[in-house]
Amino acid sequence: MTGVNDLTDVHSVDVVVHPDKQALSDSIAARLVTAILDAQAERDVVHLSLTGGSLGSDLWASVAALPAREAVDWSRVELWWGDERYLPAGDTDRNDVQNFAAGLDSLPLDPAKVHRVAGPDESDSAEASATAYGDAVRASDTDAFDVMILGVGPDGHVASLFPGHPAQLTDDAVAVAVHDSPKPPPDRVSLTFDALRHSREVWFIVAGADKAEAVARGVNGAPADLNSAAQVKGEERTLWLVDADAASQLEPR
Repeated sequence: MTGVNDLTDVHSVDVVVHPDKQALSDSIAARLVTAILDAQAERDVVHLSLTGGSLGSDLWASVAALPAREAVDWSRVELWWGDERYLPAGDTDRNDVQNFAAGLDSLPLDPAKVHRVAGPDESDSAEASATAYGDAVRASDTDAFDVMILGVGPDGHVASLFPGHPAQLTDDAVAVAVHDSPKPPPDRVSLTFDALRHSREVWFIVAGADKAEAVARGVNGAPADLNSAAQVKGEERTLWLVDADAASQLEPR
């Protein structure tokens, strides 16, 4: 692809740099459609875990604009989210609402295969929501997420696992309640590190110069108290899909 550079770091993590955010969004969309088609050739149902943020939604606008999307059997796609803000259904600050508004709503998905995290209108607490979400993942017909899509914050957080936050330490669980989040809203539900790692492929999607340090730390394997992204790798492949600004502190190899 013109204008795209491939880099590989010492941790065998693949980095693909794109010239700008729009090119990145369009490239992720094309890559995702291809990944879904490849997975559907091998498995009946494909499990995707999605992310919030502007790029996490932009990619669905890019997917909706792709003619190749018609080749996907969307009724055989199971959707999850790596994290969700503990807000009522339909709240415009929820990741699922933003993703659907951006383009997911144009795809012929099976509503029964869209797994939303319950908010305070449907559960008694973020803890109850996390337990129910974890139970749903365990009850699904997958042994791993096919593609785990994760945004990365300027502080290096992924999902709602913030560097140094107690929620990082949760183990033996699929999902965890997060309180006192450094970013509003304070209450969230997130997959744990163990659950995030239980993915065939992990894709970090990142745009913007404000995230360049977080990308460099993530790619180079910083400790958990400095960078959450560095703690997550896919079972088969780990990709950093970034724009030139976000890659500005990486050393080409």
